[in-house]
Amino acid sequence: MIEETFETSTSFSSLPGSGGGIPPLLLRPRREPFEHGLLPIPKLIFADGSPTLGSLQQRLLQLPSGRVDASSLADALQIHTDHALLALDTLAAVLPADSNSAGSDIDDIVLFLYIQSYKKLVPRAHKDPAAVADVWPSTSAFDGYLSALSPLQLVRSNTRRFMPSQADEEAHQLSYLQKHMANLIALLAETAGQNVESMVLTMERFEHLGLLIQFERGSDLIPLRQAAPFFANSDLEMPAAPVSVTQIHDWISQNINTALEYNAEKVIAKENGPSNPMDADVTMADASPYHLRNQASISRNGSSLQSSPRNCRTQTFVEGISKASLVKQPCDIKGHSVKVLNCHDSVIYLLGPMKYAIVYGCSDATIVLGAIGKAVKVEHCERVQVIVAAKRICIANCRECIFYLGVNQQPLFLGDNHKLQVAPFNTYYPQLEEHLARAGIDASINMWDKHVVLGAVDPHDSLSHPAGASDVQAESAACLDPEQFTNFLIPNWFEASQLTRYNPFPLPDVYVASQRNKCLLLADVQKAVRDLQLDESRKQELAYSLHVHFKDWLYASGNVRQLYCLQGEY
Repeated sequence: MIEETFETSTSFSSLPGSGGGIPPLLLRPRREPFEHGLLPIPKLIFADGSPTLGSLQQRLLQLPSGRVDASSLADALQIHTDHALLALDTLAAVLPADSNSAGSDIDDIVLFLYIQSYKKLVPRAHKDPAAVADVWPSTSAFDGYLSALSPLQLVRSNTRRFMPSQADEEAHQLSYLQKHMANLIALLAETAGQNVESMVLTMERFEHLGLLIQFERGSDLIPLRQAAPFFANSDLEMPAAPVSVTQIHDWISQNINTALEYNAEKVIAKENGPSNPMDADVTMADASPYHLRNQASISRNGSSLQSSPRNCRTQTFVEGISKASLVKQPCDIKGHSVKVLNCHDSVIYLLGPMKYAIVYGCSDATIVLGAIGKAVKVEHCERVQVIVAAKRICIANCRECIFYLGVNQQPLFLGDNHKLQVAPFNTYYPQLEEHLARAGIDASINMWDKHVVLGAVDPHDSLSHPAGASDVQAESAACLDPEQFTNFLIPNWFEASQLTRYNPFPLPDVYVASQRNKCLLLADVQKAVRDLQLDESRKQELAYSLHVHFKDWLYASGNVRQLYCLQGEY
């Protein structure tokens, strides 16, 4: 099992131009638009890229407000207003900063639409398929009557290759940006003359590239206008003069080449083993997956998660947890992003405010996510229960999963989903309301049952698909029967100044009635037991019988393992 934190505080001595003192600037692609910003809506994907988007941009620039709402975008693209609203909400989720203005910026929309042509990296072969076969289920309940393999079999089989590494994905994103950067810059250019040399870019429009790229110096994020030598030391009140797009393109291309070289060296160093501890991309967070750290170091100043000044590429990985339980508090979660990868038959608690979360390739697990302020994606999972409070969630290629949701936007279902169920959010822990506030989630709004369903095939996947398959609608999810709905109890591990004492997301009446009936039934059973006229020996016999049956249930359900895993923390 692996529990990792991905850091960018590496040695820069191998970078071109590095003098071993102050670390040089390093260009990195922003992973969020590529991980959470792609929508399988055919009319959002432009094969010719720049020409069509240039015409669209000119039409949008005629809008009186200079901002784009769902109605105007739907008219410009000839799509349904619901799809236009989904596109704008998705764009807002992947922007590097929140906007308080009504509508979306035209330049941001154009860049967002351009990258809809991005093709995901083809998964790579797993190094040890035999070891994988020992852990992951080889059969699925669907295999008897479906020709397709289950999601995990697709991920794990020799014919479907393994998920790319973080470095592989970054190199792929850099290569895409390198290929298309000239077009992206041209779309932001102030003029559109026939002569490319006459096109210039202002500092304000140049900063829109921050949707796709960012610059770092060591572990610090550097604003684009400060990273660019031609805009350095400028401000919005006294901006520098516009700069030739050729000059800007040459400078960015040089930085992308440097980043690709650095990335290649990093991959080689990782395969050979780092010679210096600071050269490692991935550091082990803790030897024990059940470890609970003291929470005294957690900040309780109520500051917004969205405005944290050190939002670099640091993220927390929880990978390969099998037949175990894992708890992470805010002090254990590094960065504003978490990835739960390839976990099996486990219970995982990630109880803190974050911006992004990805759950990939998990099976027979329960995963609790505290408060996700931007977006969650669950992909290629089977027989998993996900309990999450989030602004938005996307679910793709999953089977037999149950999602207990507290979401402010409509859940999005993509790909080859089967037998999914959704239900209202069903848990709480003492700091939940504080974390919801920091993540910007409104607990009075829960759209858990207002589904949006798109194509069954993802056109962004690099694997080939049958012609016309992208038009096939994905399967939606059924609402969980209220009689099957139960509250999920989280042990009280926290000492918090502001305590959440109940589920902050209101339950629909039908689920409230079901919970009330269960409580009444339990009270009746307890009363019946208390009213039994038994002598002392018979009472002891009854208590022993109840104890044995409860113990049998613990072992049969697998919950006894979680009990053993977590009891050592007290």
